[in-house]
Amino acid sequence: MASVRFEIAPAAHRTRIDALVKQHLPALTPQELRGVFAHRDVKVDGVRVKPDFRVTAGQTVQVYYPEPQREPLDIVYRDADVLLINKRAGISVEDDGRGLPSVESLAAELVRRTDPDAPAPVPCHRLDNRTCGLVLFALNPRAAAVLRQAFRERTLDKRYICLVKGQPKPPDAVCQAWLTKDADAGRVTVTDRELPGSRRIVTGYETLEAGPVSRLRVHLITGRTHQIRAHMAALGHPLLGDDVYGDRAFNRAMHAQGKLMLCASALTVETGGAFPALDGRKFEIPCPF
Repeated sequence: MASVRFEIAPAAHRTRIDALVKQHLPALTPQELRGVFAHRDVKVDGVRVKPDFRVTAGQTVQVYYPEPQREPLDIVYRDADVLLINKRAGISVEDDGRGLPSVESLAAELVRRTDPDAPAPVPCHRLDNRTCGLVLFALNPRAAAVLRQAFRERTLDKRYICLVKGQPKPPDAVCQAWLTKDADAGRVTVTDRELPGSRRIVTGYETLEAGPVSRLRVHLITGRTHQIRAHMAALGHPLLGDDVYGDRAFNRAMHAQGKLMLCASALTVETGGAFPALDGRKFEIPCPF
């Protein structure tokens, strides 16, 4: 058995415990989630609770759950310098302190099976836990330095596919706003004017399919925390399945609770000649939704 421990944040006051367990353990199947409660493996302040228990801010939750299986990584590309992985939703890129496998730890295991002395792979960028898609790792210090600089200078082009509520108007646009991060709350706020501590964001989108739920291709021009999710919500078109910035009632109606419809589907690499085999190369994966 594995376990996870977390404290109830003020924003989660009076939330059902089963919803919070699912939020903290998104890789659990519905059957596994029911199982941890059936086996009385969820405790709040040391007391076993039922799924409909409503928590109070400041309480401590301990959950015991089945040990996750080590799933093979979906490797899109690998050479001596980089490793490109198609991350599934529900696994974090880096260790998040919950004791769960991360893409980073699984990549390290993969590399060390062939070379025990090899340095650990380093993620060059991040994806949210519930976002699926392409994540690029550097396999040596030189590659890490080159690729991180490329991400900072925005010479690597990132495209996403997402499903959003409603039909954006205009159907194609490049939008600018300001994003303020609240690290304590674990979320961000988007405004149309600069505020103290805010950072400029630029997001481009094009509508691929329009309807009550529209399919967009998004160009992440700047790369800030939760940028696509928060920016599209601020534009009036939250992502389907986003219970933080989105429309929870709409998500329930569309049977999309906890299923964030966001995929990092394409990455074009440009290193300025540092890695000629990668320069100008576009990697693309099929969107799973």
